[in-house]
Amino acid sequence: MADFRLEELKALQNKKTNPKKAAVLALFYPDKNQEARLVFILRKTYQGVHSNQIGFPGGKVEEADVDLKATALREAYEEIGVAVEKVSVLKRLSKVYIPPSNFEVTPFIGVCNDPINFVLQESEVAALVEVSIDDLLDDSKVFEQKLSTSYAKNILVPAYNLEGHTVWGATAMMISEIKVLLKKILS
Repeated sequence: MADFRLEELKALQNKKTNPKKAAVLALFYPDKNQEARLVFILRKTYQGVHSNQIGFPGGKVEEADVDLKATALREAYEEIGVAVEKVSVLKRLSKVYIPPSNFEVTPFIGVCNDPINFVLQESEVAALVEVSIDDLLDDSKVFEQKLSTSYAKNILVPAYNLEGHTVWGATAMMISEIKVLLKKILS
């Protein structure tokens, strides 16, 4: 881990004692040709730390959510129109803390057995990014890129090139865990 990241995490330890909670859904589904896909969203451009970034559908916990899994499913329904009853949640992944926004995000892996007619929440989602399993598992899609973030300038970060988009940060960490699980299953 880069020295700047370790320093940043230490400096934010007090802030982390009361992070906001969120959940996301890494949803696998068959496309019209029955090829397995994983869906991401491109967030709209707005004044905020996650503007115009690729991520999984998801968001912050609301009072009516019974648990984090319910949050992930509700947000997937709101952002991309996937009916809750169509999703089988298979696994909860490792929580990821995001220092700039003080969110602790819990990712879930879900599966939908049928092709999906996505309906985008236009106020939050600019586009879908649908990735094949082959592309997801392709190690040549992993690279390092210099980026400027809300807490560091011109830093080298691990990233993925998926469908022409650079995916980094918390989402890249989640993808790495998903890849490990998939490689165990498929080997």
